[in-house]
Amino acid sequence: MSQEIATPAKHTIEEIQLNMNERNVSVSTEEKERERLPPILNQPPSGLDRGAKQQFPSFSSFISSVNPKRTSEGQGFSTQCLLPAVRHVRELPPICADARQKQRISIHTIPPELKAPFPTDPIIPLRTKTVKEFQEDIEKATASGHWKSVHDFYLTTFDSFQELNAAFKKEANAPFNTIEDSGINTKFVNVVYDALLYTPPDIQKSVLRGIINSLLREWKGPRTKDDLRAYFVLVQNPQYTSTATYVIYAHLLRQIAGLSETDHHFLLHWFKKLSQRRFKQLVERLLQFISTRLFPARLEELPPMAKCSWWIPSATRVLSLLNAANILCTPPIVSFTDFYNLTLDHIDIMEDYHTWQTHGNSNRFSFCQFPFILSTAVKKAVIQRDSELQMISMARQSLVDKVSRRQRVDMSLLFLNIRVRRPQLVSDSLDELTRKRVDLKKKLKVTFVGEAGLDMGGLTKEWFLLLIRQIFHTDYGMFTYFKDSHCHWFSSWKCDNYSEFRLVGTLMGLAVYNSITLDIRFPPCCYKKLLSPPIVPCDQNTPVGMATLTLDDLQQTMPDLARGLGELLSYEGNVEEDFYLTFQVSQEELGVIKSYNLKPGGDRIPVTKQNRKEYVQLYVDFLLNKSIYKQFAAFYYGFHSVCASNALMLLRPEEVEILVCGSPELDMTALQKAAQYEGYSKTDPTVRCFWDVVLSFPAEMQKRLLHFTTGSDRVPVGGMADLNFKIAKIDVSTEWLPVSHTCFNQICLPPYRSKKELKQKLTIAISNAEGFGLE
Repeated sequence: MSQEIATPAKHTIEEIQLNMNERNVSVSTEEKERERLPPILNQPPSGLDRGAKQQFPSFSSFISSVNPKRTSEGQGFSTQCLLPAVRHVRELPPICADARQKQRISIHTIPPELKAPFPTDPIIPLRTKTVKEFQEDIEKATASGHWKSVHDFYLTTFDSFQELNAAFKKEANAPFNTIEDSGINTKFVNVVYDALLYTPPDIQKSVLRGIINSLLREWKGPRTKDDLRAYFVLVQNPQYTSTATYVIYAHLLRQIAGLSETDHHFLLHWFKKLSQRRFKQLVERLLQFISTRLFPARLEELPPMAKCSWWIPSATRVLSLLNAANILCTPPIVSFTDFYNLTLDHIDIMEDYHTWQTHGNSNRFSFCQFPFILSTAVKKAVIQRDSELQMISMARQSLVDKVSRRQRVDMSLLFLNIRVRRPQLVSDSLDELTRKRVDLKKKLKVTFVGEAGLDMGGLTKEWFLLLIRQIFHTDYGMFTYFKDSHCHWFSSWKCDNYSEFRLVGTLMGLAVYNSITLDIRFPPCCYKKLLSPPIVPCDQNTPVGMATLTLDDLQQTMPDLARGLGELLSYEGNVEEDFYLTFQVSQEELGVIKSYNLKPGGDRIPVTKQNRKEYVQLYVDFLLNKSIYKQFAAFYYGFHSVCASNALMLLRPEEVEILVCGSPELDMTALQKAAQYEGYSKTDPTVRCFWDVVLSFPAEMQKRLLHFTTGSDRVPVGGMADLNFKIAKIDVSTEWLPVSHTCFNQICLPPYRSKKELKQKLTIAISNAEGFGLE
């Protein structure tokens, strides 16, 4: 564990105080300009010399100045990092990459040199105000209009870190030195902040003035846990939603981001104890801060980007602490999608990606260092662009090879050309992909032997649909379908050749590579395994696909079995006598029952109340990892033979699933807006009736319609617009049912005369269309 504290010299307290006199912030080390905090209205805070004031009419502009007392020596915390387009700036030390794995830290387990100097800490003054007393003060002030007692409370409380601890710490001088308890009276903090925004402006200004006082403190050593508690309280301040407070907010984030690795661990464990609402508010404020800094509504509101390039890196690093806290919770406090910053969909993400590829997780900032902030759409764009570059590179290399050998150049060499016969679809596909393994990164083109036609995307999609349906059919034996979880899993039968599993992996890789959505139903743990590791190891003997899985993962795959194991774990009786289990399990493989020991001598080790957790974990590991290792390893290598890229390291398992299968979130209104028409227009009575019926359908019927029309009930990452959904007219009797062409995402409607007739015929069609994965 690193013992370095981010306290670079050369930043004096004088320089930070000068920040209060101007709005501009500069971080250029060559020009040595001073960084500035915003001025605050009214009198300067206690302990600072009085100076000239500039009066402005509104609180939001922060307009009076404080002429700070100057000192000759002092240190501040530098948390400066580069945005991709800014150079020659001091950079912020990265948060430890394995922060998420360190589950529990106590002050007793930290090396002595990292412990904060508690014996020398100042004695915190005793403050005895309770939540009830504070609420009574607020009620009296609101009724009478006399806010002096409330003003005095806020003025005193936020004047220093010491006073913050005095007000909010459960016991003023108790240490509270473990990650389990911050020692903060969270309820009191919430009440004080909830009331703050409804107090008169002078009280709100006094709070901000006090925060500046706190941030101006000279640090001469490691932070104490009381300092961390003060940061923990200050970062929850709801005033940071205003751009007028952003300079103060930026300096607070800068100091938090510059804390030591140990301090970050304490903070993230304290963050995870917050309520969902408070936690989400913190995340939203940080995302808003980053978005506003990238795209300010009015340029004059904020300092120039070039002079505060450390703002976004600091905020992103603090956001990463919240993301780590969220990951540590089971279930997570908020969805991982709540950390997406959709503003980043509009930046040049490829420049950021290339910066990350060049510099990795060094001090050179890039958003790709923090992929949790990037939406799936952005990551898909990175993967697609990366794929296109690889396609171009492969095609160019093939062209150069032909020319250098003075051979005839054929345009077909620029593509991965797959020729298959329908009766021998699987065997032909396997042979073609095996023979043309070096061409997998070229653009895919499919031809069905004996059929005229040029592949403009429809034949490729049809090839995927037919091949996947055939391979995943239960009669084929490669995969087992579980009705309760509606998903497939790898059959555990043993054989000499697992090439067909590699074919399935290759198909999934080609689908992602060529932006095709597949109708595959694997459980979430499959995608965890697929990213274990995300980059194929150089050593072929290194195990792949061996993810750390739990009973929850088994629940999503084999719910009945998981339920039984859960009952074993919670059983209060005599486990050994009542269950009569050993560390041996049996499996049926091609009609033959085979037994396997979960550990050496497992058939002779009974399962007891003491060792049942070990039994369950070994059983889960056996079912989802060891029993199918060779099958999944072939599948893993097939997928990565196409998709091998640094871009995969940006993805969560859930995002890989969305790239392969699409999103389950349907928005039929968006589909209506993006729909195309052939033979109809959007104002035709039949079309209007169609959308009236579809929008009134329950979600399950809407999914069936989508499956009937496109071959999948999921939506591509880009949304409904990427479906190219088309409604076509067919001049046949209205007695006919609607038909579809799934290869082209097209539904064909006869000119029905009424909404009732259309609804009846459409319901029959989509309810009786047998599709893959439906029984």
